[in-house]
Parts: sequence; C-alpha cells; structure tokens
Amino acid sequence: MDYKKTLNLPRTKFPMRGNLPNREPEMQRWWDEIDIYGQVRRKREGQPKFILHDGPPYANGDIHIGHALNKVLKDVIVRFKSLQGYDAPYIPGWDTHGLPIEHAVTTKKKVDRKKTDPVTFRDRCKDYALSFVEKQKKQFKRLGVTGDWENPYLTLRPEYEAQQIRIFGEMVKKGYIYRGFRSVYWSPSSESALADAEIEYHDKRSPSIYVTFPVEDGKGLLPEENAHVVIWTTTPWTIPANLAIALHPDLRYTLVETGDRQLLMAEELVDDVMELAGMQNYKKGRTFQGSDLEGVTCRHPFYDRKSPLVLGDHVNLDAGTGCVHTAPGHGAEDFELGQKYDLGVLCPVDGKGRFTAEAPGFEGTFYDDANKMVAQKLEEAGHLLKLSFITHQYPHDWRTKKPVIYRATEQWFASIDGFREQLLDAIKDVEWFPAWGEVRLSNMVAERSDWCISRQRVWGVPLPIFYCESCGHHHITDTSVGHVAHIFEKEGSNAWFAREAHELLPERAVCSRCGHDSFRKETDTMDVWFDSGSSHASVLMQREETAWPADMYLEGSDQYRGWFNSSLSTAVATKGTAPYRQVLSHGFTLDGDGRKMSKSLGNVIDPLKVTKTYGADILRLWVSSVDYQADVRVSEEILKQIAEVYRKLRNTFRFLLGNLSDFSPAAHRIPYNQLNELDRYALLKLQRLVERVTRAYERYEFHSVYSDIHHFCTVFLSQFYLDVLKDRLYTEPENSGKRRSSQTVMYEILQAVVKMLHPLLPHTTEEVWTYVPEADSVSIQLEEFPTVREEWQDQKLESKWDALMNLRDTVLKALEQARNEKVIGNSLGAAVNIFPSEENFQLLNSIDSLEELLIVSHVQLYQPGDQPVGETVEGDGIRVQIRPAEGEKCQRCWVISPHVGQNADHPDLCARCTEIVEKHDKEVE
Repeated sequence: MDYKKTLNLPRTKFPMRGNLPNREPEMQRWWDEIDIYGQVRRKREGQPKFILHDGPPYANGDIHIGHALNKVLKDVIVRFKSLQGYDAPYIPGWDTHGLPIEHAVTTKKKVDRKKTDPVTFRDRCKDYALSFVEKQKKQFKRLGVTGDWENPYLTLRPEYEAQQIRIFGEMVKKGYIYRGFRSVYWSPSSESALADAEIEYHDKRSPSIYVTFPVEDGKGLLPEENAHVVIWTTTPWTIPANLAIALHPDLRYTLVETGDRQLLMAEELVDDVMELAGMQNYKKGRTFQGSDLEGVTCRHPFYDRKSPLVLGDHVNLDAGTGCVHTAPGHGAEDFELGQKYDLGVLCPVDGKGRFTAEAPGFEGTFYDDANKMVAQKLEEAGHLLKLSFITHQYPHDWRTKKPVIYRATEQWFASIDGFREQLLDAIKDVEWFPAWGEVRLSNMVAERSDWCISRQRVWGVPLPIFYCESCGHHHITDTSVGHVAHIFEKEGSNAWFAREAHELLPERAVCSRCGHDSFRKETDTMDVWFDSGSSHASVLMQREETAWPADMYLEGSDQYRGWFNSSLSTAVATKGTAPYRQVLSHGFTLDGDGRKMSKSLGNVIDPLKVTKTYGADILRLWVSSVDYQADVRVSEEILKQIAEVYRKLRNTFRFLLGNLSDFSPAAHRIPYNQLNELDRYALLKLQRLVERVTRAYERYEFHSVYSDIHHFCTVFLSQFYLDVLKDRLYTEPENSGKRRSSQTVMYEILQAVVKMLHPLLPHTTEEVWTYVPEADSVSIQLEEFPTVREEWQDQKLESKWDALMNLRDTVLKALEQARNEKVIGNSLGAAVNIFPSEENFQLLNSIDSLEELLIVSHVQLYQPGDQPVGETVEGDGIRVQIRPAEGEKCQRCWVISPHVGQNADHPDLCARCTEIVEKHDKEVE
C-alpha cells in the first residue's frame, strides 16, 4: 500500500504542512491496515524482552489528562525499547470490577440490585464495563499509543479470574489467609469493608467535644465523689460504644480542681484544655504516673456501664487531654486494646451506618446525624465540658468520596505479618524512579496492618470459600480452590452465583472438622486491589509474549498504596520476589497556576479536545517536556507554547527534507574522510546528541530528551549549521563536492533526529520517514535507534571548532550591535574586520571561507599586533569591527561584492555566481 497516496501527501520540495488533528487518524488507520504492531513484534522476535506491564485503568468514564500523561509515558518507553532492538510487547489492560460500576448500573441503567438476581445483575455490570473498555481503547489509540489493542487483558475474563483464584489458593496454602473479627474501615456509602489502599483523605468539618467521665472506683487514688476523667473526640457518635479510657503508662496526669469538680488530664495539656474550655479559676492538684491509674473505673456519661482506665502506647500529647476515649468496635487501636484487656466489642452501627438497638436512644439514626444528639445528651447529663468545630483531614471512600468509619465485623484478611520481612527485602531489589519511591513503599509496608480482602459486593471475583452447614467451619483446600479455578476458567466467575455449592465443589468433599458434606457459599467478593494485584500472574505468567517478572511498572504516585503495593504483596506471598525489576512513578496534573483541576473551577484540560485542536503529538510533546516525577502543570497557554516548539521542530525537518530532494544516499553519499571540516564537526555534535539522548531515555528523563533535541535543532542547526549551509546548498552546482558533503551530513542528521524523536512524536516522525530518501523500511517503527559512531569522534576537531564557535559568537555580537545602530541591515550587508591574537589568527586563518562561516559579504583578517582604528567589540583574544560591505548585491547569492556588474552577460551576478552559471550553461549545451 502506498502510504503517500493514502495521506495525499504531495511530493514537493517543502512537504509537511501540519494539520495533525486530521492527519493523525489517517496515519493510525494505515498502521492498523499494515498491522505495524505485528510487524514490529515479528521483527524483534527472538531478541531480549522488555516488558512494561500496564497497570489497568478503571473502565468507567472517558479518559482524563492524568490518563493521557500515564499512557504516553508508557508508550514513549515501549517505542524507545523497541527501536533499541528489544522485543517490547505492550498489552493494555482494564480493571473491570467493583462498586463504581455497580453504582452506575443501579443509577444510570436503573437496575435494582436487590430485586435482580445476581447473575443478571453481574451481566449488566459486565456489559457496562465492556462498553467503557471499548470507549477508552479508542481514546488511548487516538493518543498514538501502540499495543496489542485487539487482545487486551481484562480482570473480568475467565482466564484472568481463574488465575486470581489460584493466587488466592496459594496464599491460603501458605497460611496467609484468615477470617477475623476486627475493626476495619467501613464505607456506609458502599456498604462494604475497605482496605487501606481504598482510603483517601479530604477536609471534613467535625464536632470537637471534651467529655467528663465520672470516677466510680478510684482505687484509693482518685476521689469517687467529684473526680472526672476528661476525654476529647471528634466523633461524638462513638460515645455510645465507649468501653474504656486509655492513658499512656509513662505520662504524668494531674487532678485539676475547678469549682465542685476535679478533672483528670495529662499534666502537659492542662493549661491548653482549661483555656479552650473557658475555665480560668483552676488549681493543679495531685499528679500520678499513668501506669498507677490502671484499673481505676469510671461510669459511662449516660449509660449504666463501666469504663475502666487502661494503658496504651498509642496515647500522645499531640491534641486532646492525654485520656483517650476507647470504643473497640470503632477503631483499630481501640480494638487491639479491647482484646488485650478483654473489654469485648460493641459495634452498635449496621452496614448502612445506622445505629442498632445496642445504642438505646439512637436506634435507626445515621451515625453522622447522631453527633448532635449525643452532644445534647451529654449536655443534659452535665458531662459536656466543651463543644466546638474543627476542619481536619478525614478518611473517605476513594470511590464514593464519602466519609468512612471504623466498624468491627468479620472479614477475610491476608496476614501481612506472615511475609512482611520478605516484602521489605524484595523492595530493596527493585530499582526505583524516583529513588525516594523505595523509602515510601518500605514505610507503607512496615506500617500497614493486615490486608482486608473481603468486600460486601456482587460485582467482583467471589472468595472461593465454603462453610459447613452443620458446624459453620470454613472449607478451603487445594482441591476445592483448584476445582473452582477450573470452573471459572471455562465459565467465568458467574458460575459461583449460577451454581449451587455442591456443584462448585469436587466430589466427596467433606468438612474437615465434623465430616459433614453439606456446604453453603461465601457471599463476599475480593477486594478489587486483589484483582489488579494478581495481574502479574494472570498476564505475565500466562501470555506467551510476556515474561515474569516485568521489567517495569509505571503509574501515578498514588499507586504506592495501590497497585505497586498489592502486586508486591501477592507476588512475594506466592513467589517470594517482587513482580517488577523497576518501578517508575509520576505526579499529578495541575492547571497552569498549580491548582488541582476541577470542573467547578473550569480549569480542566480534556485530552480529547487537545487532540482535536492541536493533535496528539502536541500533547505527547507536552508530556516529554515536563519533569513528570513531580506534579506537572498544563493549560491552554502551556499547550500553545508547546505547539510553537513543535512548529520549530517540524520546520527543521521540512528544511532538511527540502534540501535532500535531489539527494540519493546510494549515489551521492560522500565518505567521511572526504567531508569538509564543518560537516565533520556537525557529525561529531550529532554523536554527542545521540549519546546524551540515549542516556536520558535509559534513565527515563524525557524532559532532557526534549530539551536536548530542541536545543540541537533550534540553536546548533537552525542558528548555525543549516544557516551556514544555505549559501552552498542554494548557490553551489548541484553535484559539487561541498554541496554533496553537506547533504551527506544532513541526511545523517535527519535519520538520527527523526529516530530519536519517534518515541515522543510518532505521527510526525512517521510522516517524515515517508520522505526520507531511499528509506530502508516502510515504517520508522521498524528501524533501529541511532548509536554513537566512534569513527566520527574527533577530539582535536571538536576542540578547534568549539573555539571557532566562541570567536563566532563575538562576531555575531558585533553584527547585532551594528544592526541596532543601523550601520547594516542583515548580516550579508556587512564587512568584518577581525583583529586576533596570535593563537586566534592561526585558528581563523585555517578556515577556507570565513565569509561563509560568519554569513557576511567580506572578512578582513588582520595580522596579530595590528591595531584597529575606532571602536571594537572585544572577545577572548579577538576584537571586531563592522562596516557596510562595498559593492552591489548579487541577485543569485545575495552577497554584496564589488565584482557585481563586471560581466556583461551576467550584470546582476558576482564573479563566483557568474562562473557557476556559465559552467552550468555549458554542461546543458
């Protein structure tokens, strides 16, 4: 297929007219038609692999600018590694289970989950998820992301679910899975338990109350008649569940006398608390060591219940009173303390966040609404010391964005303690970009509690667990898990809901505790982080074109607590090592002023609109321009600036292509040892660029790639090398050695730069490639990344021409000054007097044509020691004077020369152009 015909690209001297929004889709269709992804894979077959494993985005909604940043970064790496010669397949994936899809089906599709049988409801969820997979797939492809789009991985596919079940089974076999009654994060809005990775912190306005608990039994230390222990909390709704008050064993506590009461609190906090409570008349009394007060008993402020003083190391002096209200049913540390002191667990709140009958007086009230009711009851009982409000960071459900609570329930957990040390060791074996990622994940692993993996949802992978109908004991064996995995592999996880328990179990399954053979199924599904965290096994260990472990995981910095973490946990638990060799994280996208994007502020940048307005390559160039390891800014103004940079790069390509239109590498290429010095210098600088760019790509420093290539094109090429070449390109005979020498080097520069830019600008570089003379491959994607040519490295030549460039800068400064003073117009209107030092005289005198190098009409190089008359511009060992050139302007080369008009046949040409034209005319005859 003729690519040029499909794009209607005219083969003119100056092709490349832009219009990316229209040309890019045409190019992408051509890639699909010729199966360029398949061609690249076949060409790299048998080469070392580089596997960048795609973290699956959630299949719910259109892509946003953060998606674009992530996917483009991945594509840049994959394309670079492929050009380097690696077999670098890219398998995109999607996370397809969980609450947001359930919620969308119930709200947008009007499906009542509680009145619809699970299989039908799950089918609706599946259809919804798949619709967004297709939508996002098109949107990602529009960004120019290459990959196996026809065979992505989806967490809802049977083969994926089966492998996830096997991962779970392996963790069961190693003793890492258990069922426990604990206080866990609970989302009333989702009606489900949550793991740490599903928690976000946002500002919340909460009541701040100080409450007095009357002492009932002071153990001879505190008076029973008027002593009270003061607690502080921002969750008044948990007071009905109070079972104790925690003190720190090593803190000092003081009885504060105020009126008819004595208030116990930490000694260091007395003045702060009393000032906040507006109590000025108080006196500090007896002090106690916290450990001495263990066993003192208080009364609940409004229930007939005891509240003993217990000791806990989690108590601190950061805020409050140093006496911590303890409700084991509503806090992780509270729960542990309750277990230690055998306090029991009181959790009078149901799954919807409403109080049960275990909280008399509050039955049926939503927990947050109960805050006011509890405060009123405390005030009526005379135990509300102070009520105010604070705004603070509070945990929220990452999906519904609603506040969460702690709630004690029975859940399934993965014991992190069982393999925590292995996790920490595995982290050390990974290369982290940026380096602080290692410390961040290590700290998270070191501090995280056991992983709550059960969810009270329908749309997810079921926990393959059975319960004995006779004794209630859970049934999970290698055989039962393997049997379920085999069924899921054939039928998908819907089988769990479509079949009865006995149809999901192997024959002759019996309870290991009582021998009974009748079972019921677990109704909970797995945490979606277990879904995506199993992808290393479900994809890398199952797909023929991949390998385990992955060479790289690349996601946003929020995934240290998400996918990086869950993937590490499942891999180390089952295989003992990390599922990745390198981890690269990027920051978040902000607007041009550094603010978070939001529709209400009107500062959202939609990547789909950017591609329609500017083209995907502009968006990709923006991605390459930013230091993405921190938060990055993007705005309409920033994109306009990037578009201007793109225009300069594109014009560089147009110039190179236009001046190579008559160049045949096979016929016209000049051997390196026959190139003139200027051209060899340009090749040497190209090698320096290849060296820097390759190093930057390998360190994933794409902003350095961007800046190095941009500087090379706009400064070295446009402002120097190509500018100097114009005279010989436009005026020398077509086949002159000087012209072919320059074309040879321009050809090498074009080939190298277009390949180096390809990972960043795949559409533009593909278009350029169609005009490269005698290109070897149909597509640039089938080419090799440029490597440094050692034979083109010449330190002596580089030193010489670097010195010349410094001298040239002084001349350019003098020319600019003369132009500002109206002495000359453009540089060809100038004659230059140069007064050099001895060393610089030898250097300048070795150049064939200083006029060409300086782009002026005449240069007078004076002997060392000659003194200028008048003002000069001085540099390092050189003084320069500028005067108007004498003579007339040659209409062919534009040089001003006294020889113009001396040839009657060519009165408008200088002597050089006259010779060239006459020679040409004779050759034509």
